[in-house]
Amino acid sequence: MFGREKTTNEQLTEDALHPSRPGAKNRPTPKRRDQEAARKQPLVVTDRKRAKQIDRTKRQDAYSKQRQAMITGDESNLPARDKGPVRRYIRDFVDARWSLGEFLLPVMVVVLALSFVRTSWAVLLVFVLVYGLMLLAVVDSWLLWRRIRSRLIAKFGADKVVRGTAMYAVMRAFQMRRLRMPRPQVTRGQYPS
Repeated sequence: MFGREKTTNEQLTEDALHPSRPGAKNRPTPKRRDQEAARKQPLVVTDRKRAKQIDRTKRQDAYSKQRQAMITGDESNLPARDKGPVRRYIRDFVDARWSLGEFLLPVMVVVLALSFVRTSWAVLLVFVLVYGLMLLAVVDSWLLWRRIRSRLIAKFGADKVVRGTAMYAVMRAFQMRRLRMPRPQVTRGQYPS
C-alpha cells in the first residue's frame, strides 16, 4: 500500500486471487506522466551526424522495399500512385494487350537515323512515320481508355473511376513493356476479369 513492496507471500496470495488470463492485459495501466516522459524527444538533435545517418538508412530501407515491390508487384510497399485494386486492374489490362504507343520509342530511333539522310524520300518517310504513328497511338490510347473505363465502372462502380486514372492507363500504354514499373504481372492476352 502506498509504495510498499509486496513480500513473497503477499505476491503469491495476489497471484492466487487474480490469476493471469490469456488475452488480458495482466499488468497495471501505466501512469500518464511516465508514458509522456518515455515519448519525449528533443526538438533539436544533439548528435546531428548520427541523426543524418539514421535518416539516410531509413530512406534507403524504404526505397529498397519500394523498389522490390515495383519488381514483384507487392501491393503493400508500392508507392501511393500505384496502390489499390483499380490501379492494379488498369496495369493488368494495359499489360495484357499490344499497344501502338509502346512502339514509339523504337520508331523514333529509326526516325533519328533517317533524319541525317537529306533526300526527299527520307524526309517524307520521317514525316509519315512520326506523325502517322503518333496519331494512330493517340487513337489507340483513346480506344484503350474507353474500354478500360467501361470495365472499371462495371467492376468497381463509377465512383472508383477518379481523375488521373485515364492518364495512368495512357502513360503505361506508351511505355515499352519491359521498361514498365511496376513490372507486368500478366502475359499478353491474359486480361483481368
